[in-house]
Amino acid sequence: MPLDDPAMIERRITVVGAGLAGALFATLLARKGWAVDVYEKRGDPRLKGYEGGRSINLALAERGRHALRLAGADPAVMSQAVMMRGRMVHFEDGRTALQRYGQDDSEVIWSVHRGELNIALLDIAERAGVRIHFHRTLSGVDFDARVATVVDERDGGSHRFEFQSLVGADGAGSALREAMSSERDLGERSEFLDHAYKELEIPPSPGGGFRMEANALHIWPRGRYMCIALPNDECTFTVTLFLPKEDVPGPGGTPRGPSFASVRDGRGARALFEREFADASALIPELERDFDANPTGILGTLYLDRWHLGDRAVLLGDAAHAMVPFHGQGMNCAFEDCVALAERMDATADRAEAFSAYQAERLPNARAIQAMALENYLEMRDRVDDDDYLLQRELEHRLAARHPDRFMPRYSMVSFHRFPYAMAFERGKRQRELLVELTRGHASIDTLDWDVVDATVLAHLPPLPDEGWREDA
Repeated sequence: MPLDDPAMIERRITVVGAGLAGALFATLLARKGWAVDVYEKRGDPRLKGYEGGRSINLALAERGRHALRLAGADPAVMSQAVMMRGRMVHFEDGRTALQRYGQDDSEVIWSVHRGELNIALLDIAERAGVRIHFHRTLSGVDFDARVATVVDERDGGSHRFEFQSLVGADGAGSALREAMSSERDLGERSEFLDHAYKELEIPPSPGGGFRMEANALHIWPRGRYMCIALPNDECTFTVTLFLPKEDVPGPGGTPRGPSFASVRDGRGARALFEREFADASALIPELERDFDANPTGILGTLYLDRWHLGDRAVLLGDAAHAMVPFHGQGMNCAFEDCVALAERMDATADRAEAFSAYQAERLPNARAIQAMALENYLEMRDRVDDDDYLLQRELEHRLAARHPDRFMPRYSMVSFHRFPYAMAFERGKRQRELLVELTRGHASIDTLDWDVVDATVLAHLPPLPDEGWREDA
């Protein structure tokens, strides 16, 4: 069909950003027969190499894999993924313990490298017919004329192009969102944590294998700070250190723990690791170099009340709802956005209607996972080694086995299923209240009255909805 055919004109779309969400969304529409152009400010990572040190390894869960399957990308991505069965907790006394995410190996998440994933998705997008324009930074948008301007940072050259609708998949610092905000108040606000992060790396062993358990997300919880490590397919681990940005005064004015204000360089970081994460320190030979070379990342949550401007522009992924990474759902949520928006756009020629329906479906779910991600940071940092948490977690898994039609751990609803985030959030609150109530005064689940436990679950938790349940169904 020629590109000037009226039917094809109605099915053209322009995407800003060729990162993970942009490449996936473009592929989903291209596979449905749409003509898709993508403008990306960076160069092609397949030519110049991926710039590391700025992003945390990604955890791929079921809702993300569902989107990849729809795009025909799952086999390529999974060939590079490493299974993570659970959290391997490294206690201060040197003990380790695996806390499984699910019941067995059918309920796991997968560690993927952001750069490798982006390259795989770009390849698949181009094979689907997507046209990707690299070195094109969005510098201005005339929404009335539907003309956008991009700049090639290599030579300063300016280029203009016409569009029907723009899709902003250009991340938390979205240039399209900024342009939209000049047209209408989007209700934008950001909340930043008082913590930041730094990436390090554990290399392969001399024999080329993993230096510690490969199929786990490793975590060193230390109260106000922590360290985590995720495996990569080349037998490395991406290590992320989370510390307060500034010293927090304790009794007598002395700092309550380390911070990036006190741990200023690689030498100080090595001393911190030797003291607090000794088993990890021995595995990071280039700790000082990594700490000094890699930037310190910020952690924040972006909230918007409006994600679109009529039929002219719409946002998805981090551009609409950036979140902290502690539930491993930022990418999965963005991929779910892609599926929802592509479905809405393919179902109606009225773009404004499609964008509005997409926002109505996804905004409350984004708010829910943003809240759960913040909660999970406190859990990972402060609770995974607490006795009450471990007792409640043991009961949670027992109830999931006794009442599979009614009780499902919130983590399972989020990571192993595709129930809406908002439903998982609200149901998770009720389940947590039950766990606290049922374990109060007990040191072991062996002392529980199981008749009372079962009756409480039946009285307070209705049956789970069908897997495909949606709020607008």
